[in-house]
Amino acid sequence: MPHTLLVAGAAGFIGANFAHHMVALGHQVVSLDKLTYAGNLENLASLTGHDRHRFQEGSINDSALLRDLLHRHRPDHVVNFAAESHVDRSIDGPAAFIDTNIAGLFTLLECVRDYCDALPDSGRAAFRFLQVSTDEVYGSIADGAFTEDSPFRPNSPYAASKAAGDGLVRSYNRTYGVPTLISKALAGQPLPVYGDGANERDWLFVGDHCTALEALLRGGEPGETYNVGSGESISNIALVERLCDLLTDIRPPAKGGVS
Repeated sequence: MPHTLLVAGAAGFIGANFAHHMVALGHQVVSLDKLTYAGNLENLASLTGHDRHRFQEGSINDSALLRDLLHRHRPDHVVNFAAESHVDRSIDGPAAFIDTNIAGLFTLLECVRDYCDALPDSGRAAFRFLQVSTDEVYGSIADGAFTEDSPFRPNSPYAASKAAGDGLVRSYNRTYGVPTLISKALAGQPLPVYGDGANERDWLFVGDHCTALEALLRGGEPGETYNVGSGESISNIALVERLCDLLTDIRPPAKGGVS
């Protein structure tokens, strides 16, 4: 059965892939994005004019806009990718991370709470708010893997802001009964390699991530947290070397160029 989704942060890399994924499955998607450094409207360009997609520029800190979108489009689900991201950025300017990842999420949750309270019982039972988080909230791990029961040990303002946001989402389920889900993608770090690159990560293909998120909307238990990973870990340097080899095969360097 087709659903209507409000997707915040939909012009980012994962959000845009998710919007494409859900439209392809026959769902209606309303994409919201502030279009900062993390959002690029070109990521949604192929959906321009599509009868199952609408784009709205704006912020999750804007309660009037959020309430208007919820009232006009009546979404069955809200999925939040919107966030300030990247550890290095959070070290240089943590205030923006607090403003979006905590205060902005709070504003979104308040609007969703009011929206849910006005839904009929059947609509509220089917509604889901899905918060897309990060494995950064767990901190560092020497070996093994994170689980849903791993304690939060954030090591940067970015990770701390996401951990605080996860706590807010959980509290809105426990206190107000908002049907929330939290997904922590065990995704890798940006391409720059720190140190000797020996640290291993569970890297996840974005298409698999989108499939997992759609499955959570269909069958996730409200109030639960789900870690999403590939189950296959590889060191950062090994992955970078593999990617470079693949790119060299696809586009060999010009004669005399550097591979």
